[in-house]
Amino acid sequence: MTAAAIALADREGLAAVSMRRVAAQLGTGAASLYRYVAARDDLLDLMADEAAGGYDLPAPDGPWLTGLLEVGRQGRALMLRHPWLPELVLTRPALGPHGVDLLEHVLAVLAGHPADAARKMEAFAVLNTITAAFALNELGTTSDARQRQGAYLAHAVVAGGHSHLAAALTGATLATAAPAERFEEILSRILTGLLGPA
Repeated sequence: MTAAAIALADREGLAAVSMRRVAAQLGTGAASLYRYVAARDDLLDLMADEAAGGYDLPAPDGPWLTGLLEVGRQGRALMLRHPWLPELVLTRPALGPHGVDLLEHVLAVLAGHPADAARKMEAFAVLNTITAAFALNELGTTSDARQRQGAYLAHAVVAGGHSHLAAALTGATLATAAPAERFEEILSRILTGLLGPA
């Protein structure tokens, strides 16, 4: 059932996932699915947790920031593979068995870090949120949209009335790094700001 729902979401998006559509994929009636899940929301939680089973979580080895960046790297890849996943991570932060395994791994990576447990849990939440937000933006932004946005910003600067924006853009080098590189650099700064230097 979960695999059928994931396949449907991968093909047609999250809005296409209904008990009726998933049941049709399985060649049965929607009523039969309610023996396993109480509602669509439960199915969405199962889908998100099943996707979290795609992480490779080897024993932590090396600096904590390297370990967390690897988690972020894998999370971004999973979310780009399953374009519906960022929305669930941002709107339904439920933890199932695979999610708990991921949390345990992050805490193991941070085991030697002096931050208290609450800050480590915050780091886990921030890591997931930033990864999902970045992936969602990446999935929804085409090169045409970036060009339109750049043209609009240039127009706003020329039109006047936005002196801080003009100062920020004057002489600024536009980001030319690949999305993966930008993601890791931004995530690194955020995690270091939250937890302290590596």
